[in-house]
Amino acid sequence: MTRSHIPGILAMAAVVVASNILVQFLFGQWLTWGAFTYPIAFLVTDVMNRVYGAAAARKVVAAGFVAGVICSLIGTRIMLQGDGFTYPAVTLRIALGSGLAFLTAQMLDVAVFSALREGKWWRAPLASTLIGSSVDTAIFFTVAFSAALSWLEPVNDVSWAGEVLPLLGTGPETPLWVSLAVADWLVKLSLALLALVPFRIIVRKLTAKTT
Repeated sequence: MTRSHIPGILAMAAVVVASNILVQFLFGQWLTWGAFTYPIAFLVTDVMNRVYGAAAARKVVAAGFVAGVICSLIGTRIMLQGDGFTYPAVTLRIALGSGLAFLTAQMLDVAVFSALREGKWWRAPLASTLIGSSVDTAIFFTVAFSAALSWLEPVNDVSWAGEVLPLLGTGPETPLWVSLAVADWLVKLSLALLALVPFRIIVRKLTAKTT
């Protein structure tokens, strides 16, 4: 690790910590505030990959993963109360889903970006973020809330997530967690497009400093 990697590592850690805090606060019916900060992690990874290479990007991802693990460990110790129940802020399934989703999606992002880095400037960050974000959403919500994986944590009742409702309130009937996943995924897709602007600006500035 070199000094030039430190800003990326700090940025990734900040995104992960902020998202772990903001996920506790609802935004409307289907989202939390964390849904709007977490996708910035893909921007950080892509900037590091473009400017410093895949190895540097993987180091930043590793730092983010460590930060996420620490947040999860702290979250399991924080007990919340509601509807007459006491429960941890972070359950085992959420911790597993979060860690597995982050590491898999971010490493996939690095691989896709590296494979496309010689093409048009926008293709690598857009494709890698879209693919990584989709995988991230699929892994997290499935591991954390799918009834099929209830054996991962039998003591954690996630039956509420399996309540059958119209998709996003208007579509075909699906388990609640599917609507939560789709809403999260749509935010990620939108931010993937918007992130191309800061990606271009940041890469230009960092490239100018390194040349």
